[in-house]
Amino acid sequence: MSAPADPVHTLASTRQDTTHDNENTAATASSAAQDAPGRQSAATSAAAAELARTKISLLGALKTFPDFPIPGINFIDILPLFQDPVAHNALLRALELQVLNFGATSDAVASLKPDVIVGLDARGFLFGPALALRLNAGFVPVRKKGKMPGPCVTAAFEKEYGTDYFQIQEGAIKPGQKVLVVDDIIATGGSAAAAGTLVKQLGGDLIGYLFILEIPFLKGREKLGGLPTVTLLETDG
Repeated sequence: MSAPADPVHTLASTRQDTTHDNENTAATASSAAQDAPGRQSAATSAAAAELARTKISLLGALKTFPDFPIPGINFIDILPLFQDPVAHNALLRALELQVLNFGATSDAVASLKPDVIVGLDARGFLFGPALALRLNAGFVPVRKKGKMPGPCVTAAFEKEYGTDYFQIQEGAIKPGQKVLVVDDIIATGGSAAAAGTLVKQLGGDLIGYLFILEIPFLKGREKLGGLPTVTLLETDG
């Protein structure tokens, strides 16, 4: 017959095993915490490299039409990006990375990931809904006055031939939702600024603007209140 186990010895052994396990768990957690910044940095670097490569391919797909719509203007056409499914997917991926990269490059916009994408009439509709899906966000259109049913909020903006008006349906944006405004190009900035005004009228938190192209000499950014404004592609056109 074997001797009965010593309860004091058994308890001490159990405590030692438990302490050892806890130390191993703590060491593993500490190691994981130490490695996390490195993994995050590597992921950020990989995303930045992917974005840079994708931008180069997108630039190659653009077409330029000199003297359109008037002499002296080089018109850069983004429509070829939508004609080819590979280019279209690359565009959406680049826009997604650009949005997610905002938080990685500036502490001031670390929480930039939007709840709502607002697309401007009409080319903002080409990519805004698909980008919203990729970001798990809602999409809300801004349209010219009189184009949407039901109660709407309205904002005016100046164009070269006079005053125009944008509208958003009431209730389309909930108070406090983070909102990113997107369009194909920023020129004078008036239409984008009007969209931002509509977002604020509905109580949304306007966190920035994203464009595919920009006409820098028109200084449209100056109308956007100093908010984060990013252009995906830089051209000489």
